[in-house]
Amino acid sequence: MRLDDFTAPNTSAARGALALSRQYYSPAMKNHVLRSWYIAEGIAVAHAIEGLDHELLYVSALLHDIGISEEFDNDTLSYEHAGGHVGIALTAGAGWSSDRRQRVLDVVVRHNWTSVDPDLDPEGYVLELATGLDVTGANLDVLPRSFLEELTNTFPRGTFGREFSTAVARQASKKPDTSAARLMANDLPGRMRRHPLEPIP
Repeated sequence: MRLDDFTAPNTSAARGALALSRQYYSPAMKNHVLRSWYIAEGIAVAHAIEGLDHELLYVSALLHDIGISEEFDNDTLSYEHAGGHVGIALTAGAGWSSDRRQRVLDVVVRHNWTSVDPDLDPEGYVLELATGLDVTGANLDVLPRSFLEELTNTFPRGTFGREFSTAVARQASKKPDTSAARLMANDLPGRMRRHPLEPIP
């Protein structure tokens, strides 16, 4: 498995999601969402997930943390719900149907679930596993180590650990009834520092 095995969709929604990721994420956060997409596609292959909507997965992966960005932070909604609504707005402009726009919200929200049933939501399933792997190294053995090392070398982690744990802590403080608080209660900063591929000092 190599990065070249996966090609980003060439659609207006995909290009828009990439443009938003470049404008509103820091370099480290942008690398995280791109790594998450590659990992999700790799997991889909490893788990033989069929019928995946690759455009939906790409858009959702690139926008799954955009609700953390200051410009899209919501006073009451969790950051994953806020980000999902950004996805709805983007895909409405790209001409997606109402039902398919709702799927972006579903997938982005479910990436923060503790688990997702692949029969319920295959895109949400692979994105939840992918983000867990990239953030803390969970289920690292599902993909070849050579693939993950190529991915990390191409899209370095940099300051991701510090940035993400700080942002989630801020979300948890402002919105203690959201998933951000659960992540912090589960020692997100410590788990990120112990990431097996690239421990963060």
